Amino acid sequence: MDELTILRGIVDSYPTPIVFVDDTYTIRFLNRYAQYHYYQERGYRDLVGKSLFLCHDTQAAKERIQKAFEKMKSDGKEVFVGVNLHNQRIYMQPVRDREGRLLGFFERFELNLRIDRTL
Repeated sequence: MDELTILRGIVDSYPTPIVFVDDTYTIRFLNRYAQYHYYQERGYRDLVGKSLFLCHDTQAAKERIQKAFEKMKSDGKEVFVGVNLHNQRIYMQPVRDREGRLLGFFERFELNLRIDRTL
């Protein structure tokens, strides 16, 4: 079994959407949950190879994404984007190659759970 097959299996097993976007804001990868979210729930088609700004088409969203990406370029840290209608926190995580060059980022979602600290 090759490394790519293993990595694809891991990312497709993650139970929330993961979208990889390159440094030109082009969508390069959707895991199976992202495909379901964007294709079935939101009605988009064939997003791989297309601009991220097809899904985030308002000027405010575009500016927020560009600002977050510029921040990631400078400090290398993930950026919290917000909470969506499914009560999921959305983050943009920078991705670098082995030499440290920024390849792009992936958008990840996680449940916005409240932790009960009284237990």
